[in-house]
Amino acid sequence: MTEKALLEVENLQQYFPIKGGFLGRTVNHVKAVDDVTFNIREGETVSVVGESGCGKSTTGRAILRLDEPTNGKVTFRGQDVLSLSKNEMRKMRSEMQIIFQDPYASLNPRKTVKQTLIEAMEIQKIGKNGKERVQRAIELMETVGLQEHQINRFPHEFSGGQRQRIGIARALAVNPKLIICDEAVSALDVSIQAQVLNLLQRLQKEIGLTYLFIAHDLGVVRHISDRIIVMYLGKIVEMGDTKSIFENPQHPYTKALLSAIPVPDPKMKKERIFLRGDVPSPIDPPAGCRFHTRCPFATEKCQTETPALEAKDTVFEGKHDVACHYALDIQSGKHEATHEMKDVRKVLDDAGEEAAASKEDFQSTK
Repeated sequence: MTEKALLEVENLQQYFPIKGGFLGRTVNHVKAVDDVTFNIREGETVSVVGESGCGKSTTGRAILRLDEPTNGKVTFRGQDVLSLSKNEMRKMRSEMQIIFQDPYASLNPRKTVKQTLIEAMEIQKIGKNGKERVQRAIELMETVGLQEHQINRFPHEFSGGQRQRIGIARALAVNPKLIICDEAVSALDVSIQAQVLNLLQRLQKEIGLTYLFIAHDLGVVRHISDRIIVMYLGKIVEMGDTKSIFENPQHPYTKALLSAIPVPDPKMKKERIFLRGDVPSPIDPPAGCRFHTRCPFATEKCQTETPALEAKDTVFEGKHDVACHYALDIQSGKHEATHEMKDVRKVLDDAGEEAAASKEDFQSTK
């Protein structure tokens, strides 16, 4: 870990108990986040990506203690977050805020924008009196691109993009250093996404904010991130600078994710990597490398030994960590796939040919 890190997360675990039986005892656990370690430097944007259920959002909630972590350590500006009392944690939250995915669900429908913004300031004792807080709320509205006359409206009177701007204003109301953006633009139209992303980047430059950006849209992630963390089934499988992740991915799972990014040119052919099977249950994750049940390069070693997250990238040395036994051998061609996905490709090709044939038949009947 670097001494300049604003946030340090070490061996974070988040297990959710499963109750069962007549007495409602804990019979098992959902291992949502398992031994996650990373840091965020002040002023940078670190994005967390992966399939639904990989533990992205749970990691963000555990850092803020919205869900109490099972184990691990979270250090913010040198202070152990998990050891803080309830009152101490409330004060700490003025420096660590979150923007939720659904702005409508996260805003109180019975409160106006002014009441929502002032409430946050009252809790954190920001502003000497009500007049100062109202003025601060008006300034926040203008900062996020909303008008002063809209401050007395209720959430249902705004569009989705405007509601997300209100969510950003609420986060900014307490002068935070770190903001966790939990799928903050996923529910928005593409044009609105661009506006919100540009707003977040502008605020970062003007105020010096630090972001943990949780998303599944890799195009958005590439645009906004300094570094990227790739998660699979509760664990980090790859972590590095944005350039190194996109230009030289090491882990087979990362390569599969990047191959799924659509290309805007219909004439350009792109090889798609298809993974076999479904994501295993986090209740009973596979032993060894958790990706081995779907990995085309998996061996017996992958089934029994958990790979360490360490630097293995010879091109971007020191900036890229990967948890794979054979990352370098796969890259050099020394380790070949133990199974192929030709059957999946054939199914998709056959489906495409059938669709084209059906279209021709339909047009011939006109």
